[in-house]
Amino acid sequence: MYKAIILTSVFSAVLILMSSFFQKYDLAKSIEKGKEVYESYCVTCHMPDGAGTEIFPPVAKTDYLKKPVKTLVNIILLGQSGEITVNKKKYDALMPPQPYLGDEQIADVLNFIRNRMGNKVPGVITPEQVKAFR
Repeated sequence: MYKAIILTSVFSAVLILMSSFFQKYDLAKSIEKGKEVYESYCVTCHMPDGAGTEIFPPVAKTDYLKKPVKTLVNIILLGQSGEITVNKKKYDALMPPQPYLGDEQIADVLNFIRNRMGNKVPGVITPEQVKAFR
């Protein structure tokens, strides 16, 4: 009887622990937090509606966000210099690196711009992915 209780307790603990690894990432919450990050760090150059300017590229309705996740994360972490093409238009503005942003902030802001402002890029970016690229 005692062995059965211990076995049941251990099995229950393992199930609870394993369920934490399989919980679905809350994309809606990430997008909501990403909007705050965008408004704090990105809006000055990319504008409140994400349309960009003549100098800075748009993040709204853009083909550029279909690039690999690693590329997008590295643009935030390492910055961007040199000519890029966004929606068939060339831009050559410097984006400074922002390594002071946390992994969660970077994941959230990328989830926000990839899923709002006229964009719908499939997939979720998690803080764990950002950490792996850091």
